[in-house]
Amino acid sequence: MVRQITHVATTDISDMMNPGTERRMDLPGFDPEFVDFPHYIIRITERIWHDRDVALCLKWYSDDCAIHTLAGDIAGAQTVVDNTWATLRAFPDRRLDADNVIWSDEGGGKFYSSHLITSKMTNEGDSEFGPATGKKVRVQTIAECLCQDNKVIEEWLVRDNLAIVQQLGFSADEIAKRQAKADKEAAFSLLAFHATNRAQTRASQGLTAHPGSAADCAIRRIRALWQERDIKTAARLSDFRVDASYPGGSRLYGPDQVSDWMAPMLEALSDIRLSIDHVAEIPYLGDARDVSLRWSVTGTHSGSGRYGPPTGADVYILGVSHLRVMNGRVREDVSIWDDIALRRQVETARL
Repeated sequence: MVRQITHVATTDISDMMNPGTERRMDLPGFDPEFVDFPHYIIRITERIWHDRDVALCLKWYSDDCAIHTLAGDIAGAQTVVDNTWATLRAFPDRRLDADNVIWSDEGGGKFYSSHLITSKMTNEGDSEFGPATGKKVRVQTIAECLCQDNKVIEEWLVRDNLAIVQQLGFSADEIAKRQAKADKEAAFSLLAFHATNRAQTRASQGLTAHPGSAADCAIRRIRALWQERDIKTAARLSDFRVDASYPGGSRLYGPDQVSDWMAPMLEALSDIRLSIDHVAEIPYLGDARDVSLRWSVTGTHSGSGRYGPPTGADVYILGVSHLRVMNGRVREDVSIWDDIALRRQVETARL
């Protein structure tokens, strides 16, 4: 009997940690202990973060691995080790619990994962946002990893830092101002850093999917929400009960709340261009499908909206969405980007 590949969204953690020893898929170059690719992603996360065996990053990340975030890029396995310990000093009890892993076989022995994580943690040490507060925080993150030969060779990381800041009791705008000022003092500009990303997004045609597929529904809906500003089409592609999670820990219900949340975003940004940069799709239950989209947006901060008086800055967003599509409509939507890093770009333009 062929055993089903690990389905993270519907599998208990004890079963994911103890799946047996029989390989469930061809996984060339990966250690024999991993029965399939989702198991590899869950297991290395468990060992690094929950077992606190952080040095294993040196084994499971390539020496030249690039990690892309909206706040800037880092590179190398040792940098991953250093950043992991810095996070644990600020939040010593941090857990990374898997909500889902949507994945794809990229060919040539490469596999791609989109790992939706919920973390619960206590701020017991100083963090990038300020001094320790002792407050408890819950936050969602999506880590997208390109893997080959038992290693992560490239990663795109999005975390709802706005939700963290708000739960810690800090001002998002004040933190963004402080970070922009520190950048200037260090002769760094996040706006300048993302110049190439903005140009690539504007030039990109973006990925598409097979017409009528779940991925096609997800792509058409996100294009309608952002680039086309077509609320009616976005609503038509959404279930009337669509359950959405957006930055700042915002929990939304129904297409009307989604469009209301997006309105000040669209008021703030004009000339929006959206590019779909990666797509993966896996089965959920029955005919339902889970879709991950990594996307980028660039636009001009020309309106008041969510980010204060317009600066004219050409800003960039790196985002990832997990969408559950049922009966041809999006029923669940988790969309994450680092809104603190977006505000930091706006504040950079004010200096």
